[in-house]
Amino acid sequence: MNHLDRLEAESIYIFREAYKKLGKLGMLWSIGKDSTVMLWLAQKAFFGNCPFPLIHVDTTLKIPEMIEFRDRVAKEYNLNLIVHTNTKALEEGMGPEKGRLVCCRALKTDGLQQVIDKHKFEGLIVGIRRDEEGSRSKERVFSERNAQSKWDYTDQPPELWDQFKTDFKKGNHIRVHPIINWTELDIWEYVKRENIPVVDLYFAKNGKRYRSLGCAPCTNPIDSNASSLDEIIEELKNTNETERSGRAQDKADAHALEKLRKEGYM
Repeated sequence: MNHLDRLEAESIYIFREAYKKLGKLGMLWSIGKDSTVMLWLAQKAFFGNCPFPLIHVDTTLKIPEMIEFRDRVAKEYNLNLIVHTNTKALEEGMGPEKGRLVCCRALKTDGLQQVIDKHKFEGLIVGIRRDEEGSRSKERVFSERNAQSKWDYTDQPPELWDQFKTDFKKGNHIRVHPIINWTELDIWEYVKRENIPVVDLYFAKNGKRYRSLGCAPCTNPIDSNASSLDEIIEELKNTNETERSGRAQDKADAHALEKLRKEGYM
């Protein structure tokens, strides 16, 4: 087995453990490269089918090409897709001008909790990676939250020799992270190997491309001429720029994501 084979096998094992050991699960789909790779792995784990409903928390501020991609892939793969928007917050005037973190909390964190409550999800499968951002490195593969999805990152069980804790207090909420040990480079090499469809925004046009995708007001492209998978992979091998350098909420506060994740953010 090569490196990608080992990562793929580990992710498939995590999916199957979650399906066997945990209660009602949903899978977050942000439409980005990581969660799309995660969808691909889920289909491999369950022989071409995804047994979990996909959840997209739609802030209504996404880049239009992302929504077009979401709808096309959902139809093509016949996905059970739940799209939810915190309409009350939007009706009350919520937006990035209220503050980046305030907006993220209202439209994403609160919106996600509304989905969890409405559909009675006991856990969520999430496409985060440890290398992407500091607070994510503190996560476990099976990460326990309280009933309100709040996360105590100081109280995390050890996961030694792939022995994952899957016995949790009834009523608590569980996050499962099948690709947590992947890197950005692993993701792109796997996309190339498996010929996985991704949003065109990742490929350079006129000297710009998106490396990380989010809401349009808070996501900026980077300078790049990488217009193919091979060029993206080569670029990543030779850059010192962080993956989330184009995300405005990270610039608003050095600990922005950790603060949001403590409250239940993705």
